[in-house]
Amino acid sequence: MQTSFTRRHALGLLTIAGALSVTAPVHAVDSGAQARTFVHDFGNKLVAIVNNDISLPQKKQQIEPLLEQNVDVDAIGRYCIGRYWRIATPEQQTHYLQLFHQVLVNAITDKIGDYRGVSFTVGPATPSGEDIAVSTVINRPGQPAANTEWVISSSSGAPKVVDVVGEGASLRLTQRQDYSSYIARNGGNVDALLHALTKQLANHH
Repeated sequence: MQTSFTRRHALGLLTIAGALSVTAPVHAVDSGAQARTFVHDFGNKLVAIVNNDISLPQKKQQIEPLLEQNVDVDAIGRYCIGRYWRIATPEQQTHYLQLFHQVLVNAITDKIGDYRGVSFTVGPATPSGEDIAVSTVINRPGQPAANTEWVISSSSGAPKVVDVVGEGASLRLTQRQDYSSYIARNGGNVDALLHALTKQLANHH
């Protein structure tokens, strides 16, 4: 099973200039300035790693804790499984989130060897429901600039990325469509998705 992360959003998540809801409402970040500062700081850390001359394994090792700290992976994972989260058993929920963390990390870190000389600029911050959307422009040598929006929430108590929108497509919405349709094709069986993600991770190189 191939996830949409590698097809559409890995560049944005990696260079994020900031990086990467559940059904319950989330609280907005206190201010656009705070969200912009968060995106600026986190993005600078990621770009510094991407542009560094250290080995690829070292880059992956440094990027993973940054993602875990600054991206609300659990919230994105719950959103991506949609209504099936509510029917999954506690054991299935726990297993799914464990798999989702690794799938997301793999999708992002697999791309880090492809880019050099990356930079970004942070644009305005605007309300996005109860969250804050921060616009950025990602620059890569010899390629067109990429306009990307980072949705920031403070529902966990600190600003974190809960979605990334690139080329007009939302990461979490695209992934939700993929996961939900996969489960539906397998008779609504959540274990089918768990098996597919487990197999994907086993085949990862």
